[in-house]
Amino acid sequence: MLFDLDGTLVHHVNPRVLQMLEFLDDCSHRGGRLVARFRLRRRNRSTSTEGAPKLLVHKAIHKVRRKSVEEMLVPCASMRASLERLRAEGVTLGVVSNGLGCGYGHDVLETFDLRKYFSSAVFREDVARGKPWPDSIVAALQGIGRDLRRTDVIWYIGDQRKDIGAAQAASQAIGRNIRPFALGARAALGAVEARLNPGQIMWTPGDFERTVNAAFEPQNAGRSLIDPLPAPLL
Repeated sequence: MLFDLDGTLVHHVNPRVLQMLEFLDDCSHRGGRLVARFRLRRRNRSTSTEGAPKLLVHKAIHKVRRKSVEEMLVPCASMRASLERLRAEGVTLGVVSNGLGCGYGHDVLETFDLRKYFSSAVFREDVARGKPWPDSIVAALQGIGRDLRRTDVIWYIGDQRKDIGAAQAASQAIGRNIRPFALGARAALGAVEARLNPGQIMWTPGDFERTVNAAFEPQNAGRSLIDPLPAPLL
């Protein structure tokens, strides 16, 4: 099971900061699409290995950041409870973020004692393209420490529309079913557009916690994690 970081596992004290970061990330993605053809032609003409992405916008944001992660963020108690239950049940976990790991993401995982839950952690500098491209989710699955099994069920939960798109793109890229879960209204829009099962829309972290707990209840022992789920109550 894979998780987004900002807005999913941790919440910003000032929600406008997250909105600004997501807006800048979306602008960066749109700009990347505009030059994609040019970059593809350049790679086709060049025999040299492409270097790591420069990520100038992301680096500038974190360079001017003056507050510590403890002052900026609050870990989500319900999501931590879900992580505890999943780890206790032997579920392999990973985290996927469009934020930088160096100077931010790794600090968040260490500061809030989240690193212990995850077998893999993929941040923006680890891949050439961030979400909604599939690269980071594919990299996280490749980094869990073992090959995917035919019986593995893959869930991905995030709070943005691009999280839904990234999960679907990764599913096509690896030829495996990746089940996206939308957390909150923004991701719910993407879920509706993608015509996902209503049971894959979680309006609150508490809804997701109840869904995880229900999946491991004795009366559901015979059900698969890919069976249809009831929609959470509004």
